[in-house]
Amino acid sequence: MTAAEQYVAAAYLVVFVVVLAWVVIVATKLERLEQALQDVSVVREARTDEPALAEPTRRTASARAPHGAVEAEMR
Repeated sequence: MTAAEQYVAAAYLVVFVVVLAWVVIVATKLERLEQALQDVSVVREARTDEPALAEPTRRTASARAPHGAVEAEMR
């Protein structure tokens, strides 16, 4: 094998190692994200069992106070 072929093989090997490392890093992050999502799901299910915390109520635009009242409350 010539020196040029060795350099090309080494370059391919370096690129392969870098891509492999990137895949491992992404897979690790994905695994942690899935675990965090599962933890949040468990907490969410635990909270829905409590009647007071089941669903927050949202005020519609018509139920909101006019701007003057909100500004007065903020002061």
